[in-house]
Amino acid sequence: VSVIPGGLDCSISFVSHILGKVCVHGRQKEILSVLVPRLTDLTKSDCIWQRICWRLVECVPDRWMEAVVLGFVQRAPGADVLSRLLGNLVVKNKKAQFVVTQKLLLLQYGYSTAVLRNLLGYLSLDSLRRALLIKVLHELLETWGSSSAVKHSPPEQQLYISKAILICLSHLKEPEIETCRQELLMSMMEGVKCHLDSSLPQIRRLGMIVAESISSKINKDGPVLKFQYEEGDEERELKSLLVHSPPLSVVPSLPDDDRSEKAEAAPMLELESDGKSSAVAARVVPDGESDAELDSDDDLIPYDMSEDKELKKTKAPVYIRDCIEVLTGSEDVDKWEATVKALESLVRKNPAAAREVSVELAKILLHLDEKTCLEGFAELRQKAQVAVLTTDPIPVTQYLTSQFYSLNYSLRQRMDILDVLVLAARELSYPKSRGKTKLPAAQNPCIQVLPESGSSKDWRRTVDERIKSKTRRFAKGQSQVEQPSGPNEFNSVAGHFFFPLIQNFDRPLSTFDLLGEDHFVLGRLVHTLAVLMYLAVNTVAVTAMGKALLEFVWALRFHTDPYVRQGLLSCVSSTLLSVPAEHLLADVAEELLETRSWLEDVVEKDSDGDCRRLALQNLLLMENLKKKLKPAPS
Repeated sequence: VSVIPGGLDCSISFVSHILGKVCVHGRQKEILSVLVPRLTDLTKSDCIWQRICWRLVECVPDRWMEAVVLGFVQRAPGADVLSRLLGNLVVKNKKAQFVVTQKLLLLQYGYSTAVLRNLLGYLSLDSLRRALLIKVLHELLETWGSSSAVKHSPPEQQLYISKAILICLSHLKEPEIETCRQELLMSMMEGVKCHLDSSLPQIRRLGMIVAESISSKINKDGPVLKFQYEEGDEERELKSLLVHSPPLSVVPSLPDDDRSEKAEAAPMLELESDGKSSAVAARVVPDGESDAELDSDDDLIPYDMSEDKELKKTKAPVYIRDCIEVLTGSEDVDKWEATVKALESLVRKNPAAAREVSVELAKILLHLDEKTCLEGFAELRQKAQVAVLTTDPIPVTQYLTSQFYSLNYSLRQRMDILDVLVLAARELSYPKSRGKTKLPAAQNPCIQVLPESGSSKDWRRTVDERIKSKTRRFAKGQSQVEQPSGPNEFNSVAGHFFFPLIQNFDRPLSTFDLLGEDHFVLGRLVHTLAVLMYLAVNTVAVTAMGKALLEFVWALRFHTDPYVRQGLLSCVSSTLLSVPAEHLLADVAEELLETRSWLEDVVEKDSDGDCRRLALQNLLLMENLKKKLKPAPS
């Protein structure tokens, strides 16, 4: 950019056309990385250059305006610089206004937080543009509060919109908040409900943080919303966006002499401040009082505790029937806590006694509420439930699966049932160790000194040790640890775990609707079925389970909740991994073809990234199965 000689009038529309054409043909980075810093320096204090720059971008044709505006927004070092470079372009040009207020905020979501700060800060720096800032905030809140958008848009886009809302809120002034207080309140109530209904924890946290931020803005002096959630880096970054940091003015560099004077003055100021603070601290304590006089605790007479005795710990019941009595009717809190802690070990030590009352005990544990603030109560109760279920699998499983679809149970209890079934199935499917310990690592050979009175029965051990001590080994691997082995106890009961859960999912109850508002429990159910299918590998019922599970997946494949769709894709993976390849080809070939076409659609069209990744993994599994079953060339 050069200065126009002689102060002559000239048109720069030709330069604008060149700029637009270069940017739209993919050379945006090359030209603007040079042009933007130069124009930034020239427009700092020269209003003529500011008008030239405004004219430069205003004369860009509409078909190239998006590429130019996006390039300036991305490469401007701050909102104040962008305001100097673009002026009121969004007010004068409809195409630029659409790009800034619609496309970059609502239709696209791949830009960084710095770009959002530049964009929304630019709208806030002029009175003519602040009306657009308020309009953008309303449109962002409308999208944020739409249940359809929450269900169908990816989490990355919802995070992007949440960031934009928080940055807009940071730029609002008090009169503007007063004007749109009611609209903000209504948007907050609608949006937080949609987000809290989501099955994805990230979406729920986004709703909580944005609702807290709106509440703090509209109720500065009154009570504000406060949620409980785990705070990580993403949450801290979102909260920091609500604090508006004004653009930093560029401080001119100091001459070398001034820098040295400033550097020398800094430690002097620190010393003076330290001296003042120590003087103030010295004045706090009067001169006449010493430390000994201030310490008056020495005058207190200690209590005589020589005859005190420790309280006796409450003993836990020894028999399982006594545990049932304590859990159902005892008012002794200490005894109740001791029973809860000891119940799991009692059930595992006395399986015969536990089988006599297994269903009754499972019912008590399912309805057991915490009477005291017992640490780890939920975990203790869950371990006891798993112990009862693994001790007597069939009747307890029949009871729990029947209660999952019964009336008058909370969602928490239904999810507890699913968790217990998964943990018990995992324990039954893995072989139990029979008291075997890991073998120690092989030690270096050494000479053994034999006892004087050796017995004849140890002759083989003696010979082996002598051979071992005389043998030279140049390389020796670690000794193999014998893996525990045993029968798969899940084999005979897998159907009792699986089929009752898959039967009644489409029958709504008055207090429970899996296909309606209780979709979070449906997601947990689908993931549970996937785990049970995976654990049923090499069992007799695995082929029938796989066929039923693929039909279940096909019925729910278009569910709107991404958490449910992720579970359905996990079910497909479990089926492909658990059912033998020959049985898949013989018994469920038609279902596999239908599933394959659905997986291809998910990879191309699903809005959730995890769903696309899982679908791609399933397609790769299918390809591997196809190669495995392909006959080798003769």
